[in-house]
Parts: sequence; C-alpha cells; structure tokens
Amino acid sequence: MANTPSAKKATRKIARRTAVNTARRSRVRTFLRKVEEAIAAGDKEAALSAFKVAEPEMMRATSKGIFHKNTASRKISRLSHRVKGLAEA
Repeated sequence: MANTPSAKKATRKIARRTAVNTARRSRVRTFLRKVEEAIAAGDKEAALSAFKVAEPEMMRATSKGIFHKNTASRKISRLSHRVKGLAEA
C-alpha cells in the first residue's frame, strides 16, 4: 500500500494512464477487426477503405506508446499483403 503522498499520486496517475491506454488499444483493435471482417467477407472495396483508416490509427497508437513501432509495422504489412491478395483474387 502506498504510504507517501508521492506514491499515492503515482498510483492515481498510473490508474489514469491505464484507462487511457486501454481505450486507445481497444479503438485500434476495433479498426483492425473491421479490416479482418471485410477480408473474411471477400469485399475488396470495404477492406481497402477500412485498411486506409486503420493504418494511421495504428501508427497514432504507436506514437502514443501503446504498441512498439516494429509491431505496428509488422501488423500493417501483413494486413496490406492480405488486402492486396484479396484484390488480385
């Protein structure tokens, strides 16, 4: 249990940051899920438009420290490859 005033303040700050980060992570996952659903449905236009919205959202989360840069790049690359493959099929 936090005893000093600074430790109590740190606990409050951590709780606020956790809430914000959780909301941001959830928001990104929602955008990624929309892309995944469009790919699963085989809808090329919907997948492409959802991907164009999801990509900057993912990089924004990276700049806020929610995801590591390489993780975001890897996910975007894999999604892009799948959307492109859907377009060719």
